[in-house]
Amino acid sequence: MKSLAFALSALALLTAAPARAEEAPQNLVLDERPKPLPNVHFRVEKGKSLGLLDLRGKVVVLNLRATWCIPCRKEMPTLDRLQAELGGPTFEVVALSIDRSGMKAVDPFFREIGITHLARYLDTGGGAAGQLGVFGLPTTILIDREGRELGRLVGPAEWDRADMIEFLRKVITRKPAS
Repeated sequence: MKSLAFALSALALLTAAPARAEEAPQNLVLDERPKPLPNVHFRVEKGKSLGLLDLRGKVVVLNLRATWCIPCRKEMPTLDRLQAELGGPTFEVVALSIDRSGMKAVDPFFREIGITHLARYLDTGGGAAGQLGVFGLPTTILIDREGRELGRLVGPAEWDRADMIEFLRKVITRKPAS
């Protein structure tokens, strides 16, 4: 009898989960409502400064990482393939390096692991992680067209998996809130 009660309780918990959470790929935790983000600034490969507000109009996968982070190194090729698949005027992967040695670390790293579709972004001030509430690497934040956080994934992921790409396509094609 106890096992039946436990099974029914577990079933009730599973079916009570919000529909949005069921849509999200494994480990991607979606917020109940989009949350505002600070206008974090970072350097683009050609030395220009860019802020998150400059990316409004695009769905953004913002990945905070470092070249010395082993899980980050492993997931970078999947982010590169995701950018190749979905990148364009409505979507961008921003792989933001927090490496203190700057582009001197990022450029050889990109060459070493064959990254060809991602732009080089660098947190020159070293404050992006703190401003965004990131406490471990890699951490990836999904940002809507209005520049708000939809959710985040802490730890490595396979960003080029079919379920992830399908989910992101739905987010990209979703009509912006008016």
